[in-house]
Order: sequence, then structure tokens, then C-alpha cells
Amino acid sequence: MSYKNGMAALNMEMPDIVPRMEYSADFHWELVNKVTGSFINKSSPPEARHAASNAFINAWDYGMVWSTLTYNQIFGEKRTDMGHAVYSDNDFSDTVFELFNDPEDVYSYDMYEAYGNRDVNILTAEYNAHYESELTRGLDAVSMTGIYVTCMSGIIELLGWDILMAAAGIDQKAFGDFVNRYVDWIQQYFNALAKCNSPVVMVHDDIVWGSGPFLHPDFYRKYIFPNYKKLFAPLHEAGKKIIYTCDGNFTTFVDDVADCGVNAFVIEPLTDMSYIAEKYGKTHAFVGNADTNVLLRGTKADIEAEVKRCMDIGKKHPGFMLSVGNHIPANTPVDAALYYDEIYRKMSRRS
Repeated sequence: MSYKNGMAALNMEMPDIVPRMEYSADFHWELVNKVTGSFINKSSPPEARHAASNAFINAWDYGMVWSTLTYNQIFGEKRTDMGHAVYSDNDFSDTVFELFNDPEDVYSYDMYEAYGNRDVNILTAEYNAHYESELTRGLDAVSMTGIYVTCMSGIIELLGWDILMAAAGIDQKAFGDFVNRYVDWIQQYFNALAKCNSPVVMVHDDIVWGSGPFLHPDFYRKYIFPNYKKLFAPLHEAGKKIIYTCDGNFTTFVDDVADCGVNAFVIEPLTDMSYIAEKYGKTHAFVGNADTNVLLRGTKADIEAEVKRCMDIGKKHPGFMLSVGNHIPANTPVDAALYYDEIYRKMSRRS
């Protein structure tokens, strides 16, 4: 029933149960073991970890599973690495290097010269293989393929924050022209996504910080959203469901993103879900937006109140799916995660 409910929500058909989509919980091994009865840890063989994760997702009744194929690997070594703080097991990295030393070098950077043309048929085959691999996991949930480095996220991967902010600040038009060149190059991937077999496509782009836009809103409306329309055009023509994910607080741009033709919003707690529900609840699906901080530090009463807040906003809308919008990471107390699941099940039924 989880796939059926997830697809019903995407189709705005009001399933009897509010579906859910969670992040990171399926490799929180202490939680996975408690739910599935497995004995997995970070040193377990990959096959055993994958099997336990899949069993957990089915046990927790995910209606949809977030997944993308295209990350920063498409840039090879020609990118910036800002390092990585500890998030889960073994993911700390103090490797730091920059693609550019001078921000003004960004203005003449040629994407095709640096990364070349990509064969759309090869890209399509890769997306099909990824989608098929998701289907073969045996999950009763909506599966997909997609892209992480749509526009701004790709530019962050290439430039890092210091060079990005300097280049944008020194010459906004020249930086905007660079954004346009990036989009012209990444269009190859969107053309392939349009041709692939997955009816649902995840489009990820972090265009804001937790405090909101990090560039003037006019810049986004001149260089980001018009480019979204170009990128999304082949997806629309192919009849794909476009699921849009942006971290942070993109409340300022909800209307702009909607105008680009997405079918669903995936949001963190900082974005105003009430606004999305009130304005787009009859036309768009939306996924969110319980706060992981409540699970990390709150009482049972706090957790119940947080789930109720989300349900009060979303439950009356056909496309709503619940999630802890900013992940259930490995440091989440198991009892808190289990209680969250208990309250979700208690409140998820519409009839």
C-alpha cells in the first residue's frame, strides 16, 4: 500500500493514509537493528547493509524514496572540495582544495572545454540503470532517478562558497553569464532525464541558506528561474513528475519555483509549509517538514506536538507527505525515532 499511497499523493488523489518519506534513518544502524531485528553496523558487508536498509524502509512504510544519480562525480577532479564535517559513520573529510584561486577567472570558464559533450544516449542508459536498480530493491514505495547539481548546487560544487560569493559580488552580470553557461552544459543531463524510463524525477538545487537567499532575489529571478524553465522544458514534454528539493529557507522563492512547473516541493523545517499548503495544496504535492531538533532534544510531548503541527497543516491536502525534513541522523536517540514513528502511525490515517 505504501507505493499506492505515495503515487496517489503525487497524483493529488488523497490517499487514506498520509504517506511519508524519510532521510538517513535507513542507515542509522542502531535504529535499523531495533526495527528489523538485524545486527548491522558500519563494518558489515555492503550487501548486508543494503538489505537491512531496504527492510527498514518497508517496515517504516515509506511512500516514496528520495534518490538521485548525478552528483559532483560528473566534474571529476575539476571542482572544489570544501571538506566534510562528521554527519554519519566515517564521513569526516579534511581534504580541501579549490578549482579557482582568482574569482574573476570564473567569468571566462568554458564548461564544454572543461567537461566536454556528453552522449545523451549514454546518459539516458545510466539513468535507466539507476532507476532499475532502485526498482530491484524490493521497496513498496515510489522510486525515481534524478539530479543533485541542477544549477546553484552544481556551481557550489565547482566554486565553493568563498569564490562563489566573491565572483557574484565583483561582477554580477559576468557571474550570471557563467550561470547561463553552466545551465547550457547541464541541459544535456535534463535531456537524458526526459528520455529515461522513470516517471518521477528528483531535481535538487540548494539556492538558499538557512536564513534565506544569499544573493539578491533579483539575481535569482534573472538567472536562476528562467534557466529552470529551460532545464525543465523537456521533462514537461515527456510528462515527468518533477519533485523539487531545496534545503534551507526558500519561502521567498516558493512562487517562483512553482511557476517553473514543478509537481512537488520537498522542504526542510525552515521553509514555510503553511504558505505552500494554503496556496498550492490543491495543485502540488509537498513533503515535510518536522524538525529533527525535536527528535534530538525534545520530550515525547514535543515530538507529538511537532507531528501534530505538520499534520494540521498538511493532512487536509491530497499531496501531503510527512517527513523529518532535515533528516534522522545517526545521533538521533532510538527511543525518540521510535516514538516519532508511533505518533506518525497514530495520526496518519485520514478515515
